[in-house]
Amino acid sequence: MSGHLSIVGIGPGSLELLTPMASLAIKEADLVVGYKPYLDMIRPLLGCQETSASGMTREVDRASLAVEAALSGRRVAIISSGDAGIYAMGPLVYELLAEKGWRGNDDLPVQMIPGVTAANSCASLVGVPLGHDACTISLSDLLTPWSLIRQRIEGAAMADFAITFYNPRSRRRTQQIIEAQQILLKHRSGDTPVAVVDNAYRPEQSVQLSTLDSFTDLEFGMTAAVVVGNSQSYRFADLIITPRGYSKKYDLNDGSVKAGQKRGRSLDETQLEVSA
Repeated sequence: MSGHLSIVGIGPGSLELLTPMASLAIKEADLVVGYKPYLDMIRPLLGCQETSASGMTREVDRASLAVEAALSGRRVAIISSGDAGIYAMGPLVYELLAEKGWRGNDDLPVQMIPGVTAANSCASLVGVPLGHDACTISLSDLLTPWSLIRQRIEGAAMADFAITFYNPRSRRRTQQIIEAQQILLKHRSGDTPVAVVDNAYRPEQSVQLSTLDSFTDLEFGMTAAVVVGNSQSYRFADLIITPRGYSKKYDLNDGSVKAGQKRGRSLDETQLEVSA
């Protein structure tokens, strides 16, 4: 029997945001491997499949089990919250496959199944804070030196990206988010809007709106995401809007092009080019 390995992003935790492709991969697997709280999130999808649950910091064990089981002929799904390729199990699984001499899908079919990552799910709860160029930065220095993370924050701040910080604070790590705030304040205003979103689309969801000057006074931990607007972002009621610049070119009341401006391609055409 030939094996198959699906690396599945299950989204933020709500089954409503689980993609049909992810749902099918889980249902068709005979072994589902994951962090125990994530397996609990997809429990309604599980039938007679065997499951293997483990705790925090056991990522290598989970990846090794999934790879070995798939190589032995089983149909395996290994799950991650959000998107499995973003700060999750995907890179580790591929590293292990490479270590074992995997030469591509002719050896073992491996499928990456995308999921809704935290930046998208958290941003959606507060409008469009990522409406223009944006990036994600993890503040966890467990696997990446803080000196390198600091460089990335500085670069993103100088480039005026809207930024989503993953793993912003823990009981052990309390100063990194303060240092990130100070770096950003060198490049953008203290009243830049910030959203702190925890457990997006889960029953315990929390959304807090603040500013770059003040957001570090809020209570939040590792499971939160901190979404910081760029220099053009602004508050509108309980939302954060990061404009793409249409108001500079068009009269938004009637859609006409402002004097001295040329009509460009449509938003749909631009999106089509990016997708291609």
